[in-house]
Amino acid sequence: MSGYQFTPQAADDLFEIWRYIAQDSIEAANRVEEAVYRACAFLAGGPLRGSKREDITKLPVRFWTVQAFPNYLIVYDPHSDPLQIIRILHGRRDLLAILGEGKP
Repeated sequence: MSGYQFTPQAADDLFEIWRYIAQDSIEAANRVEEAVYRACAFLAGGPLRGSKREDITKLPVRFWTVQAFPNYLIVYDPHSDPLQIIRILHGRRDLLAILGEGKP
């Protein structure tokens, strides 16, 4: 693996997360963003660390909870090089509606 890259949707997800949090605190938004980047780098070093969630999607993706901010999930393709970050989602969103039936 030679690192990771965001899909356009994942980049949009992270920007929307940052913007939402920044309404209250830019510092907090920056901390969440940095934690996501650290988690992505960690996953790039061992892409099978995440979990499959066949109850949500049949796509061959894995899920990783951002450790410092467990409300956020990283959805990624463990077989891509560089590691493809597909989505970054808040855990309270309707993951089945967003990712179900093979939709990235």
